[in-house]
Amino acid sequence: METRFSFKPTGFSGLALCVPKIHSDERGRSFESYRSADFEARFGKLDWFQEYISESKRGVIRGLHYQVPPFAQPKWIAVLRGSIFDVALDLRKSSATFGRIFTTELSMENAVSLFIPPGFAHAFQVTSESALTFYKLGAPYAPECERGIFAGDPALAIPWPLPEKEWILSAKDRNHPVFSKAETFS
Repeated sequence: METRFSFKPTGFSGLALCVPKIHSDERGRSFESYRSADFEARFGKLDWFQEYISESKRGVIRGLHYQVPPFAQPKWIAVLRGSIFDVALDLRKSSATFGRIFTTELSMENAVSLFIPPGFAHAFQVTSESALTFYKLGAPYAPECERGIFAGDPALAIPWPLPEKEWILSAKDRNHPVFSKAETFS
């Protein structure tokens, strides 16, 4: 079978960039972004429970969000329009990368997406005028399991591309605890 995309390692167990093979011609371009058999061969059985689309303007930071067991969620995120600076924070105490962040640019132009396993907090900042993002979630939204970490925590030193004066966060995201007070995974 022809390879439609590849998984690029990130240095974090289970976290992978998904890079499609892009087909371009005079009409434009197209690519396959997801194939269940390939994802399951790489990450195990995946049951996608929910899909979301969010539209955000420049400077918006969504996150750092995650859910704890029994509703910890694998996530797959792609950008349908614009560009974002994407962040995954490893919350798995047993991991060699516990407390470290992974960052990347996701955009419609580069067509790269990100698979995030359970045990990571996730956030992004919109770097284009606006961005349309698409997520698949591998567990249903469960408010009692929902958690967050303040994206501006100085201890995390996330290199947000836009200055703090341009940040747009919800009241909920502004009031999340810092990493040292956040609930983590075994």
